[in-house]
Amino acid sequence: MSHDCSLMFLSRSLIRMSGHAQTFAQMEQRATEADHLIAYLKQQVQLLKEKAMVQATQREEKRLLAENAKLKQDIEELKGQLEEKERQRGVLQVAMPSEGTPAVLTKPTPQETASTESTISVTPKAPGAPQKDMPPKENEAKKKKEKSAEKKEKKQAAAAPEPEPLVDVSRLDLRVGKIISAEKHPDADSLYVEQVDVGEATPRTVVSGLVKHVPLDQMQNRMAVLLCNLKPAKMRGVVSQAMVMCASSPDKVEILDPPPTAVPGDRITFQGFPGEPDKELNPKKKVWEQVQPDLRTNDQCVATYKGVPFQVAGKGVCKAQTMTNSGIK
Repeated sequence: MSHDCSLMFLSRSLIRMSGHAQTFAQMEQRATEADHLIAYLKQQVQLLKEKAMVQATQREEKRLLAENAKLKQDIEELKGQLEEKERQRGVLQVAMPSEGTPAVLTKPTPQETASTESTISVTPKAPGAPQKDMPPKENEAKKKKEKSAEKKEKKQAAAAPEPEPLVDVSRLDLRVGKIISAEKHPDADSLYVEQVDVGEATPRTVVSGLVKHVPLDQMQNRMAVLLCNLKPAKMRGVVSQAMVMCASSPDKVEILDPPPTAVPGDRITFQGFPGEPDKELNPKKKVWEQVQPDLRTNDQCVATYKGVPFQVAGKGVCKAQTMTNSGIK
């Protein structure tokens, strides 16, 4: 009898343990499903943030275009008022011709001419005649002095340097590029030599110190952001014609990714910095050195200059893969 009771108790214990194991398995499956759902929701939130950023940029562009049109209208109205005032005063009007149309001079009416002539008295002088009450020698000396002063002013005007444009990110020629191929530098273990399409007739040769950070197979046939107006520099015997832009820290480097729909040659622009890039950065002006400290990724891995995203108009922003709040160079 006691033996039968023992078997019955053992059987019930096994049934209970089997039920607990099944419950634990269900809980683990639900936890895994919850993790997948959380990752998916995070991805959707990130996509919504990027979409909101692009929409805000488009709204700002529309607002600026409307303001520009209003300013043009105001200028035309003021121009018309000015021309009317000048006609009333008898000023000779010159109509600005459209392309292929000769200029037309508008003469004042006889009444306007008479009114103007009544206020102006002109005394003709014979060419080269000395001024009244001034001896000929003094008059000639005065003319020479005036000519000398005029020549001096012209020389000073010609020698005056052009004002230096503001130093900001608009001076950099940043473009989307495609790394067609990459191989290790024949004379440097830490350097790659790449052929990069930046939207020109022929690819550019670029030398990058990325061997320790990016595997060679990940350098092939990939999109990147290139700084294209640095002065070409020879690196271990190979001339580099651009620079691959990367998020960078002492321990890690990631190549910046342009928007998915971008193509080689697309310009990287910055809202609020509308200037045109230099044809070639002058190393003596230190433009790159002044701009670079303000290039960083934000807490969403988006590449920025002073908080303004690297943007390809109508296509999106440039990002690092994982690196947040890191310098860019």
